[in-house]
Amino acid sequence: MRFVNPKNDVAFRKIFGSQNKTNILISFLNAVLGLKDEKAIQSVRILNPYQTPKLEKLKTTILDVRATDERGVTFIVEMQISYTGGARKRFTYYLAKAYSSQIKRGEDYPKLNQVFFIGVLDFVFFRRKKGAARPYLSRHQILDTETHRQEFKDLELNFIELPNFDKKEHEVTTLLEKWVYFIKHADDLEVIPEHADDPSLQDAYKTADQLGWSQDDLEAYEYRGMRIQDERGAITHAREEGRKEGHKKGHKEGHKEGHEEGHKEGHKKGHEKGEKHKAIKMACKMKTKGYNAAEIADLTDLTVEEIEAIELSE
Repeated sequence: MRFVNPKNDVAFRKIFGSQNKTNILISFLNAVLGLKDEKAIQSVRILNPYQTPKLEKLKTTILDVRATDERGVTFIVEMQISYTGGARKRFTYYLAKAYSSQIKRGEDYPKLNQVFFIGVLDFVFFRRKKGAARPYLSRHQILDTETHRQEFKDLELNFIELPNFDKKEHEVTTLLEKWVYFIKHADDLEVIPEHADDPSLQDAYKTADQLGWSQDDLEAYEYRGMRIQDERGAITHAREEGRKEGHKKGHKEGHKEGHEEGHKEGHKKGHEKGEKHKAIKMACKMKTKGYNAAEIADLTDLTVEEIEAIELSE
């Protein structure tokens, strides 16, 4: 078997957005949201069933999966390869828009049903204290700040940060872990792993097998993969450009300070200013390319506060 990469958003939507294989999405949703027994989702209707996307539209199209269950609850599932500016606001907007669009003007508010957003992210999204645990799944609800009770239950965001999932194949036990392992590692495998004992998960692996894909689907998948590599290459290029420009600026300022305060002290101050300028320049480029503050802080000498103070126009 040769599996596609589920992190490729074309593949992700083909696997989870098939109207003929809704059991795959149902199993995934129940695992992520922890729904069991009478609360478990029994059936879903996919609102935007998978169709081979047109290549010329893949540059800007966001390929998500939207569905409703038998109770009218709405689910939005999205695969995101890299961080983009304004991501938090966009996720919130999607959630709010899906909620408000359930009724027309003048209709009764009780007709509004819950909306769940699930973002599968191939990058670290949330900043955490150094040394703190880095869970791969986080759930975000509207809670009372004193009692921590969930008084408003209609809106919820869930995020899976794939880099934080580090379990090996033999360590995977729960159905949620099996799903996350599939998304993160399927394209590295040649056979369906033994732990994939859930029928719907097995269907997902079979759907991910390139042997069953049409030529048009494979072309769209490969085109999207090339665009992902281009985006990551642009980020790497921005890093290198930031380093070069910072070094050049540091050398110039060091030379100037050397004349004014003495060669030794000037070189030291110039170097420090140059390094600071280089770090800020690099941070600007990285923020433009989608890195979050925590990731930038790991690669520069800037603090998270300094990075967040850098203003960029979205």
